[in-house]
Order: sequence, then structure tokens, then C-alpha cells
Amino acid sequence: MSKNRYAARTDENESEIVKDLRKLGYTVITGVDDIFVSGRGINFWFEIKDKRTLDKNGKVRESEIKDSQKKIRETWRGQYDIVSSTEQILSIMKETFKRLGI
Repeated sequence: MSKNRYAARTDENESEIVKDLRKLGYTVITGVDDIFVSGRGINFWFEIKDKRTLDKNGKVRESEIKDSQKKIRETWRGQYDIVSSTEQILSIMKETFKRLGI
């Protein structure tokens, strides 16, 4: 196996999203395809896509999702969402907290 790796490209909106979430008091870890966010004892995994990858309905175009990301989405037993904004992340987290009663 080669030790050479290509640097992963960071979507333009990732740093803004991370900054927003940290301001709101959430723990955020980056560099793990793309970010882990923790709040109220619950961990969330989000793949962030640039807004340029969205279709006219605001959804990430399927062609913009890498095969490795599709595999995670299909096989990961925990929460994993592909998003493009802080608002989407907060909505998913809010729904989860509500569902869990926390």
C-alpha cells in the first residue's frame, strides 16, 4: 500500500459551519470525512458539501457524492448525513434531540 496520499479538499463552507457550531457550544472535530459534532452527549457525523453541489431543489446532486461517501451512507449504522449548511445540521440535531427526549 502506498504511503502517498492526496490531500482531501475542504469545501469552502466547512470552516464557516465549524465556526458557527463551536459558537453555539458544540464540540466539533474536523478531518474525519468531514466533521463530527457532539452535543447533549450525542455524536453526529456530517459530510459537508459546497453549496455549488446543490440541485435546483437544494439537495446535493448524487453525482457530487463520492463512492466512498455513498458506501458510508449505505452501510454506517449510526447517523451520517450529507449537508451544505449550518441550518441543515442544526435541524438534524434538533430532530434527534426531540426524538430522544433530550
